[in-house]
Amino acid sequence: MSRTLIRGGLVITAADETYADVLVEDGTVAALAAPSAALGWTADRVIDATGKYVVPGGVDAHTHFDLPFGGTASSDDFATGTRAAAWGGTTTVVDFAVQPRGGALREGLDAWHAKAEGRCAVDYAFHMILSDVNEASLKEMDRVVGEGVTSFKLFMAYPGVFYSDDGQILRAMQRAAGNGGLIMMHAENGPAIDVLVEQALAAGHTEPRWHGEVRRSLLEAEATHRAIRLAQVAGSPLYVVHVSAQEAVAELARARDEGLPVFGETCPQYLYLSTDNLAEPGFEGAKYVCSTPLRPREHQAALWRALRTDDLQVVSTDHCPFCFAGQKELGRGDFSKIPNGLPGVENRMDLLHQAVVDGHLSRRRWIDIACAAPARMFGLAPRKGTLAPGADADVVVYDPHAEQVISAATHHMNVDYSAYEGRRITGRVETVLSRGEVVIDRREFTGRAGHGRYVPRATFS
Repeated sequence: MSRTLIRGGLVITAADETYADVLVEDGTVAALAAPSAALGWTADRVIDATGKYVVPGGVDAHTHFDLPFGGTASSDDFATGTRAAAWGGTTTVVDFAVQPRGGALREGLDAWHAKAEGRCAVDYAFHMILSDVNEASLKEMDRVVGEGVTSFKLFMAYPGVFYSDDGQILRAMQRAAGNGGLIMMHAENGPAIDVLVEQALAAGHTEPRWHGEVRRSLLEAEATHRAIRLAQVAGSPLYVVHVSAQEAVAELARARDEGLPVFGETCPQYLYLSTDNLAEPGFEGAKYVCSTPLRPREHQAALWRALRTDDLQVVSTDHCPFCFAGQKELGRGDFSKIPNGLPGVENRMDLLHQAVVDGHLSRRRWIDIACAAPARMFGLAPRKGTLAPGADADVVVYDPHAEQVISAATHHMNVDYSAYEGRRITGRVETVLSRGEVVIDRREFTGRAGHGRYVPRATFS
């Protein structure tokens, strides 16, 4: 039996914060106690957390490792991406297995298991992207739920690639209502956006900033409203991914006020970046092309407010990095060909701690939206997202006073730029345990590929 004792830190969960020692045995949290009550505890390893926070490992419920997109693939695979996640204090990721168009869910799920198996530094699970809703794939939904893949992403955007029409969406929602799955929605009116893209290019507007101009916030809000009402008809819960527009937030808040089981996430890029970045001179704005797109800064206040009031429950990253050289550059002369996605899996916990420093969030709310809520939402609780006896010993010792400058020169993601280059923040991950194994030891990576395990998930409750 291996025992690790974490002493002297302020233990913060979504429910409480207290000075306590944490005893880890064989990969799980064995006990928490006030330092005076833990004096007799012994361990093979003692970690001094005096002056630090002791928090649950982060749960990033939205990543895209090794995702084919636009003639290329995201630059982080499961080896590099989960290693970067560990550096950033995230100990569980939920990635998206993709049903090939015209193929079976099984085919996509097997492909993603093959990409991940034996390569991950931290634990992982899968959502399933439904890119071809038909009778066969609807029946398959029941089977993959039984394997612990209990959430399904649909797209109202990207006609010809991932797009599902309202009838297909309704059928998938009805199926999920019966099997306990959770429908996740990329809510943008794709056919309308395609018209605006065509018109912009015809008018000679090719620069990256036009990506934000054509993907209007009202088209995100319209699709969000439509998804909510389809879910209401189907009797299905709904989780809207990467919410960026204040008008879409208003739709979610209205539905929740009506008592509907509707939930939403946003991402650090929408809280800290804006259309000013898309408009950076030359082709630099291409670094910030993602969908939903960055919005004008005035939208950020609504997102922060929704996180405080629980109209948005989760902050994930939508980590989908493409290198500027050779990948983002595919869209020179045509913004619609810029691969969509930003790097961020390593920065999320730090950026959200900065929100605590800046007064946007309380410490417990930081842990709720980054750890506890995604674990509850996606069937990973009570093993993940908290520090309690019986939970997996996914533990982060966090220095709230350390200062750092985010930079591509020092990050560990496999991408040649940082979306937050030069940003000074307060707070930094110091030590990380994944199921009791130290994977970051005082800012040194001690983990290994293959430590991370696949985690089947429970159904939505």
